[in-house]
Amino acid sequence: MATRLPRPEIRNRESRVWIVFAVIHVGFLARLLPFILSGGVLSDIRLYREWAYQAINDGVWQGIDTAWVYPVGALVPMLLATVFGPQLYQLAWFLLFALLNAVGVAALVRTRSTHRFTAAYWWLVATALLGPVAVGRLDGLTAPLVIAGILLLGARPGTASLLLSAATWVKVWPAAVILAAVVALRSRVRIVLAGAALSAVIAAGVVLFGDLRNLTSFLGAQGARGMQLEAPLSTPGVWQAITGSSGAVIFEDDEINTMEVRGALSAQVATLMSPLLAVALVLTALLVAFALRRGAPPERVLATGSLALVTTLVVFNKVGSPQFMLWIAAVIAAGLVLDASADWKFPAVAMLVTAGLTTLVYPIFYDALRYDLSPAIAVVLTLRNLLVISIFGWSLMQLVRLSTRSRVPS
Repeated sequence: MATRLPRPEIRNRESRVWIVFAVIHVGFLARLLPFILSGGVLSDIRLYREWAYQAINDGVWQGIDTAWVYPVGALVPMLLATVFGPQLYQLAWFLLFALLNAVGVAALVRTRSTHRFTAAYWWLVATALLGPVAVGRLDGLTAPLVIAGILLLGARPGTASLLLSAATWVKVWPAAVILAAVVALRSRVRIVLAGAALSAVIAAGVVLFGDLRNLTSFLGAQGARGMQLEAPLSTPGVWQAITGSSGAVIFEDDEINTMEVRGALSAQVATLMSPLLAVALVLTALLVAFALRRGAPPERVLATGSLALVTTLVVFNKVGSPQFMLWIAAVIAAGLVLDASADWKFPAVAMLVTAGLTTLVYPIFYDALRYDLSPAIAVVLTLRNLLVISIFGWSLMQLVRLSTRSRVPS
């Protein structure tokens, strides 16, 4: 529904959103100031800087000359952040994060939904609650691009597909949104063709300057991993390790810098996770298609289907990195304006609580969990994972309701 607010009032509300945006990002900058002044970097940005300068100084291009854990497009922001040199890499990364987050907020407030300002504030609060992983991981760059991409799909499907495809070539997860769009929207041919064109250009570049086999190397990079400590389906194993039952332990894998559950049934569960994820994605996509076939409004199917498919990627993933919460938050932010006729209060509130609990686990009390096996922090993690599963369940229930309340047009 289009807003009936007078134009001056709209401008005032937009101004207030941007004031909140500025306050939150100044807060981020203040938190990063010690790193910036010392030439240090936060979290995984250390690896990003190392890979960027391997390319610049040594001519070793990850994903082109050699296999890599990320899609090759992840090199782009890593290289852009070298603009001020290695000592100010953290500052450049923050500015890139702030710029892209501004794109996401602008996409929200410039819709005609009555919920657009609420959605913008909600996204800023979620970003603030997930602060360390929002500003310290690649996902903090792709999430606002996904918000903008989802909101553009209706009016400019080709442009939206290019944006979502570019984000997918940085981190894989936006592919779930593209899948939802292909299933839900009539413009699916344009969406597929635009994404395929961009992918072909990227593939040609890798062939020209490197080895085509490295283009898809990221797909097998997680195959040998065990069940990560924070993954939702690792929760029983975490409690087994804490109680000392079934021989489960928390193992630190120095090679890939992760904490995993080992022992008990963890190896068997880890082996099953990839096929289980594939089956869950197919079944969820079929449910999205069924809702559309039953006559549900395409925009509602897109919003709810995107949330269902993205949460499927999180729930059935052997990796449970905290930045995954940004994936869910981005889709909810877009859903708040795209599907204004539905009550998104539950996932919105649940996600804010999830974001707060996530930051409590990592980075605040992570050492107490991984080294001391603190039962209190394990309770926090368990609650976080149950909330993620509940958001997944809500999205499936919404798709079922869309299917049953709609009818096939005659």
